[in-house]
Amino acid sequence: MNKKEMVDKLAMETGVTKKEAAQFVDAFVDVISGELANGGNVRLVGFGTFMVKNTVERNGVDPRTKKPIKIPARKVPKFSAGKDLKLRVK
Repeated sequence: MNKKEMVDKLAMETGVTKKEAAQFVDAFVDVISGELANGGNVRLVGFGTFMVKNTVERNGVDPRTKKPIKIPARKVPKFSAGKDLKLRVK
């Protein structure tokens, strides 16, 4: 499902206009992105948790030259599914 399909489905399910549904989706993404950018977590009970994970510096291999390289430490977004979502997907 892409963003347009999600907006269409939300509009149909909730009875709001597609424009309002698109604003909701954009706001939802902005809120989660902003919280993660500030180092926080977003927990939606039953659905899951959006969080920031710190990776450590590690050694890797450049696939073109086959020479060893250092991969720097960084922060990456992560999603952990909640129990209800796991059961529903099962």
